[in-house]
Amino acid sequence: MQICKTATVIKTGAIIFLIAFAASCKKDSSSPVVLDASKQQTVTNVLYGSDTAEKMDVYLPAGRSTSSTKILVLVHGGSWDAGDKGDFNSAVDTLRILLPDYAFFNINYRLAVNGKNIYPAAINDVGLALQFINKNAATYNVDTQKLVLGGASAGAHLAMLQAYSTTNSNLKAVVDLFGPTDLTWLYNNHPFPQLARPVLENFLGVSLSQNAALYASASPINYVSAAAAPTIIFHGNLDDVLPLEESQQLQYKLSALNVPNSFTVYNGEGHGWVGSNLTDTYLKIVAFLKLHVE
Repeated sequence: MQICKTATVIKTGAIIFLIAFAASCKKDSSSPVVLDASKQQTVTNVLYGSDTAEKMDVYLPAGRSTSSTKILVLVHGGSWDAGDKGDFNSAVDTLRILLPDYAFFNINYRLAVNGKNIYPAAINDVGLALQFINKNAATYNVDTQKLVLGGASAGAHLAMLQAYSTTNSNLKAVVDLFGPTDLTWLYNNHPFPQLARPVLENFLGVSLSQNAALYASASPINYVSAAAAPTIIFHGNLDDVLPLEESQQLQYKLSALNVPNSFTVYNGEGHGWVGSNLTDTYLKIVAFLKLHVE
């Protein structure tokens, strides 16, 4: 077991509603791509920064415009040291059907490996990706006034940290699939500290005793305010990778501050799920976004 590894809720091949998109145009950014707003198109491995890890896959709906096409940015999990945007491919295929008025930007970011790219590299990349999207909104024909951030596990942590720690009136909602919210609590209370602490130390570059302030500053829950974006949370009650308490604490603080939120706990599930619960996850995300993103 490892903390915050890539979630099977996204990576599994048993995704519900999976349909082939014969009409989609899937090309790599290394080849010339002529964007046509009337067509559904996909452009892969678009560089949003100078590092080769700073890439995104862009999924654009047909009939898009800068006044109506909403944006969902997805951030993959993997303990901050592994994982790939491809882990979300099946989820994107599903969500494109259920949310036909959305463009999806599925991003990679620099991973913390062997002492390189430690915090705040990954969160800086999320911010850089958003800047790229804003700068190229007219090119992609998307509405940057209607932005949603979402992720799984470590990716949910990054999505929440970006959402709660910055002021962005264009951010309309956050989707949190079992993401770490309080790294200090996690370091002190994880049921398997011998596994959890090395992961956190690898990401942050130090132990909690060496720099408690850094753990606090990297914890999304410490930035939650009454102005936070509406947030939908999912967690399994048997998750031994990320304790359920991490999501419970977030939901408690959101509710105390009257921030609109939804919290679903799946009994008998761990760090990811398939089947009917996965179907339920998708449908609840869709309903939540339709309620809060106009």
